[in-house]
Amino acid sequence: MKTPEEQVQYYSDMIRRNLKKVILILAVIIIAFTSIKTVGPEEEGVVLMFGKFNRTQQPGLNFILPVGIEKMYKIPVQRQLKQEFGFRTAQADTRTRYATGDFSQESLMLTGDLNLADVEWVIQYRITDSFKYLFRVRDAEDALSDMSEAAMRKIVGDRTVNEVLTVGRQEVASTVEVLLQQMCDEYENGIRIDQVVLQDVNPPEPVKPSFNAVNQAQQERETLINQAESEYNRVIPRARGEALETIQLAEAYALNRVNRATGEAERFTSVFDEYIRAPEVTRRRLYLETMERIIPKLGNKIIVDEKGTNVLPLLNIGKENIQTP
Repeated sequence: MKTPEEQVQYYSDMIRRNLKKVILILAVIIIAFTSIKTVGPEEEGVVLMFGKFNRTQQPGLNFILPVGIEKMYKIPVQRQLKQEFGFRTAQADTRTRYATGDFSQESLMLTGDLNLADVEWVIQYRITDSFKYLFRVRDAEDALSDMSEAAMRKIVGDRTVNEVLTVGRQEVASTVEVLLQQMCDEYENGIRIDQVVLQDVNPPEPVKPSFNAVNQAQQERETLINQAESEYNRVIPRARGEALETIQLAEAYALNRVNRATGEAERFTSVFDEYIRAPEVTRRRLYLETMERIIPKLGNKIIVDEKGTNVLPLLNIGKENIQTP
């Protein structure tokens, strides 16, 4: 039978032995938890030793020194990331839901013609250098957000509100993408810009009705201009064709009259020459030729002598088949 003092000593020794086992087990768990790291298939592990860059680890199961001697940051170098401006996607599903907060401090911008535009856009990017991403810039995500907003405000500020809202949207997005990549290269943040997309561009809500009215008036003006140009293209070529046809007909008529006048002049000259050589014969021939042209046009004819007493037996001289001797 043990004395009370012996029993107390026995239980104290047992507690000390069990406590050592518990501490040993806890130490093993802590060492395992802090030294075994799993890097995902789209990630890269950046290992720091006492806060200084040491190495990078590839996807899979990796080991580092425990209890804070080494620390690992997992960087998604193979994943396309994005930042949203002027809106936030609350849930991306079959029916996308957006956050209801006010993000006008990001999206409200002044255009080059001193108008306001509410610009919502998305940048898609990848991390190409995990070392630069962690150590060249204090907070690469915040810095990229500030650079994107600055680039968008600069490009929008160089254009009119109509360009930003309508025909110049794609050109604005492309220019911002190039400018933002230049800024990333200058800051050496290890980021490559894949795409800049203008999600939506609208006038501010207070002036949207007036702006829509102006746009409708401009569209009506364009419609009227197009109708006028269509009517012009329909009428003017036809008028030009008719004018050209009239000119050509006049030129043909003038040429015909000139040729006829020339021919008649030459014929008169030849007759005159004949008349000089034989006046009496020529005069008689002209008389007969004139009668030949005139008499068939008179219709029914009755020929009498000078005193009107006798009728000449030549009553069929108006027939079409009459032949001159």
